[in-house]
Amino acid sequence: MDEAETDSEAGRARRRRVTAADIASGVSIIAGYLKTLPHSAGVYRMLDAKGDALYVGKARDLKRRVTSYTQTGKHPARLLRMIAETQQMEFVVTRSDVEALLLEANLIKRLRPRYNVLLRDDKTFPQILITGDHRFPQITKHRGAESRKGQYFGPFASAGAVNRTITVLQRAFLLRNCSDAVFSNRTRPCLQYQIKRCTAPCVGFVDDEAYGRQVSDAVAFLKGESDAVIGSFKKRMQEASDAMEFESAARYRDRIRALAAIQAHQDINVSGLGDADVFAAHQDGGQTCIQVYFFRGGRNYGSRAYFPSHDRVLETADVLGAFLAQFYDAKPAPPLILLSHAIAESGLLGEALGVKSGIKVQVSVPRRGEKKRLIDHAQDNAREAMGRRLAESATQARLLDGLAEAFDLGQRPERVEVYDNSHISGTDAVGAMIVAGPDGFQKNAYRKFTIKSAEAAGDDFAMMREVLTRRFTRALKEDPERTEGTWPDLLLIDGGKGQLSAVMEVLADLGIEDVAIVAVAKGPDRNAGRERFFLRDGRELSLDIKDPVLYFLQRLRDEAHRFAIGTHRAKRAGRIGASPIDDVPGIGPRRKKALLMHFGSGRAVTKAGLADLEAVEGISKAVAKRLYDHFQSK
Repeated sequence: MDEAETDSEAGRARRRRVTAADIASGVSIIAGYLKTLPHSAGVYRMLDAKGDALYVGKARDLKRRVTSYTQTGKHPARLLRMIAETQQMEFVVTRSDVEALLLEANLIKRLRPRYNVLLRDDKTFPQILITGDHRFPQITKHRGAESRKGQYFGPFASAGAVNRTITVLQRAFLLRNCSDAVFSNRTRPCLQYQIKRCTAPCVGFVDDEAYGRQVSDAVAFLKGESDAVIGSFKKRMQEASDAMEFESAARYRDRIRALAAIQAHQDINVSGLGDADVFAAHQDGGQTCIQVYFFRGGRNYGSRAYFPSHDRVLETADVLGAFLAQFYDAKPAPPLILLSHAIAESGLLGEALGVKSGIKVQVSVPRRGEKKRLIDHAQDNAREAMGRRLAESATQARLLDGLAEAFDLGQRPERVEVYDNSHISGTDAVGAMIVAGPDGFQKNAYRKFTIKSAEAAGDDFAMMREVLTRRFTRALKEDPERTEGTWPDLLLIDGGKGQLSAVMEVLADLGIEDVAIVAVAKGPDRNAGRERFFLRDGRELSLDIKDPVLYFLQRLRDEAHRFAIGTHRAKRAGRIGASPIDDVPGIGPRRKKALLMHFGSGRAVTKAGLADLEAVEGISKAVAKRLYDHFQSK
């Protein structure tokens, strides 16, 4: 269950409404399924009256596990509430415990049941890719499915860590980072060659064999053979020096320094560790922090702290175990997983991850030695991250209390939604919504709105009406009872009285009268600190320039503005980057790439003759004729 929802008035009201009769009703519904359940492995779902998942679980024996829910004397209050809310159940019988575990993790991520431990931030991790589909491989950052041919290295904890590593690798191995399209159209070396980060294979300054050695050295280093690579560079440097080729020796010296810089940033290293992930958990204040370290080839690729959503009564080991299955649902596991706490069914988890990854996966809790010291280090970081989060949450709570007091809201808002628009003379018009709450900005709840009405584009008031209409029409449809924590307690609108009136009209048309609205207008000189605030009841007010609440409101407005501008720029860039080839039926990404690499630009394709089009690799005569006819008809 989400912490914000747990502490909300809605959450407390739901707990008060649970009675013995509700529990008895839930038990009766669950018991009704027992007659047909088999004694075999599988996954079960407990659903509420609307059919939404309350809980997803796995079992080696479905009948025995479901029977346990009818024995209410053994359950804590959390499970009693879940049983009381259960109106139906669904089951999937699996062939093994491993299959049940994998299916459970997948369903939890997809359905996000309220009573499960939930992994909040599930972005894919960035990797380094050295491509394998070109004569001169490219080094680049990659995120997502490993669909392109090449060698992948990672994961890295952040995009920043990847970017820094690629920059240093370019200094050490001089690999190109330009796209294939740019590469094929170069007639002279680019800036990367001038600053000694590339050997310019695009213009023939290096042959296949020499560039292949550069690639081999880079691959060896990324695979953990750093000592051998640095030793080889030292040998070449000495040989160059002995031959009085001092410029060449200096280049090897600089490359050795670049590799040493990578190792210097990896302050935590354990000899003989190889590929491993480290998980250390710390619990405080009803919350859990899980610190994750990534080691590949014995080197530290960074760390990240997670704060999974869960019920406050769960033990640390239970949270960690549930977290792991979801964490690896869409990621391959390394051969070794080190944990700070022993989890239930660790052997089953290792077997399941091994099946997915195609390797043997060991899950263990170190008790001594370097691996134990590594776990202790990670746990210290988890403890510090939790301390910072609790401190930030306390500060955030005080700011939200101040917000409630400043605008006479009556109680602290648990969900604040901030809206802004962005466009250039009506083109690429977008609306943006950001969300903030007791835990800070909730970026997984941010929403983008492409303005669909041609009349609204360029009219800020009409744009805001469209955005709010779409937002609350959907809210009324998906959560009319307001029990899912997706309804705002306060709307902040970037604008003055006009924007406030537009929003009030939308909510009045939808019959929504109990959501607080505040419009934020810049001061007379558009200076921060002189903002005016317009309330739904007609009041206008301003806050002291030194008031922390004013600073908090500025942060919220600026975040909405940043998100709106970023959305607009991405939309504009996509439009600018569009090619006339995109309009031709039957031309997919592969053929488009072949055409652009052959002709250099979309405009050149539109002017090409039929014979020239037929000469492109992968373009048949029929496709060439279709392209030619398409552009000639315009």
